[in-house]
Amino acid sequence: MYLLGYDVGSSSVKACLLDAGSGKIVGRDFFPKVEMPIIAEKPGWAEQRPESWWENLKLAHASVMRQAGVRGEEIQAIGISWQMHGLVLVDKNHETTRPAIIWCDSRAVPHGERAFASLGKSWVLEHLLNSPGNFTAAKLAWVKENEPRVYERSHRFMLPGDYIAMKLTGDITTTVEGFSEGILWDFKEEKLSGELLDYFGFDRDLLPEVRPTFGIQGRVSAAAASELGLKEGTPVTYRAGDQPNNAFSLNVLDPGEIASTAGTSGVIYGILGEPTHDPLSRINIFAHVNHSARCPRLGALLCINGTGILNAWLKHHIVPAGLSYDEMNALATRSPVGSKGISIIPFGNGAERVLGNKESGCSIHGIHFNVHGLPDLLRAAQEGIVFSFQHGIKIMQEMGMEIRVIRAGHANLFSSPLFRSALATVSGAIIELYDTDGAAGAARGAGIGAGIYGSRAEAFASLQRVALVEPDPREEPLYREAYARWEEHMSTQLSHKPGHAPQHESP
Repeated sequence: MYLLGYDVGSSSVKACLLDAGSGKIVGRDFFPKVEMPIIAEKPGWAEQRPESWWENLKLAHASVMRQAGVRGEEIQAIGISWQMHGLVLVDKNHETTRPAIIWCDSRAVPHGERAFASLGKSWVLEHLLNSPGNFTAAKLAWVKENEPRVYERSHRFMLPGDYIAMKLTGDITTTVEGFSEGILWDFKEEKLSGELLDYFGFDRDLLPEVRPTFGIQGRVSAAAASELGLKEGTPVTYRAGDQPNNAFSLNVLDPGEIASTAGTSGVIYGILGEPTHDPLSRINIFAHVNHSARCPRLGALLCINGTGILNAWLKHHIVPAGLSYDEMNALATRSPVGSKGISIIPFGNGAERVLGNKESGCSIHGIHFNVHGLPDLLRAAQEGIVFSFQHGIKIMQEMGMEIRVIRAGHANLFSSPLFRSALATVSGAIIELYDTDGAAGAARGAGIGAGIYGSRAEAFASLQRVALVEPDPREEPLYREAYARWEEHMSTQLSHKPGHAPQHESP
């Protein structure tokens, strides 16, 4: 008996096959083997073809089935995770009407900010917990205004994971968590926000039906079964955005528990037991996978867009051809803490929520040509990402969150000893690393949704910690000095950008 999980990211699509009885991963893979292209016709734009997600999912799926030697009829349930906040539009034939506008696309910021002001900031934060900003509802508003023919031809809008569920089942559905990440869910009323829908003038017929996060969301169609070699009727029983799902994959479900990722973007994600919000809306609040009106569980999400993508940019454009990420990490350790005075501000991947939806761009400060080399630049990049995390962690602490232990998968930047040690030392938190990822989390979620696991404890019985990283008191003063220098450069950069106000002002 096996469980199948898919994780649709902006870099790749991952698949994981889990033995439901032992909880062991028996197959995992991802495609493509290089980062999926992001279409950027204008600065600040970011699009992908949803069809490419499906094609890469089929490749990853075929690989894990071959690895494990498992037949399609042995799959008991399927779970899906996806890159959050994207907008997918399809016609009545379930064909896309335009490329997907993905999470790091900034074009919709003005639409979200106008809605924030028009509906009233206090009302929006009290009911929606976030400003509409650059999220899915604002992206749909951009299409409605700028591409009216596309809007008129579109039968439904959905999130990236909803598109994959549609390809699997033929049904167009979403979840409360999905609506909340689009800033369409009213947490005070526990229903879709009629006020936001009316403000943007959205046709209610565009909305997908709601399904539970855990439970039957649809069944594999004959067409999908033929494409994937699955049994027709196999249930899809779990669906969640990548950050709630990543937290779930690390068994982070209760108030006070913290998860983190550092892939293309970087995230600190903590669980709250009651609705709250950041007065400046720099930290996002969404429904967690186990949220309900009776027992609120909300995810406070700090997202830094420009994390792993900075490392990837250096790999593709700066470091010698053929150098691996592990070799880059080793090279970075040749530079001392503080990178000999270099500071990198990593905000170069679209509007940053933590900066009030501003797009400052990445910048490098303090390079001296007779002093610095590639190791200093590589270390400064990882330190700059850590410092951007800490900038957001301070805001979360202002909201009353205690961050003492951070759980993360042993992957992406968390596979770098330098990065994880720096984050532990700068934040003061212990970091626990686990051998899991979003696709494995989706597979476990499918097991819960299908009733194969009767409890959380049963689902996570096999999850084992593989490493623990504690703050290094010897390096703490050096990092404190480097972080102060980084903050000074960031404040100067923001103050020199037209329309950028200094952070932490009163609302």
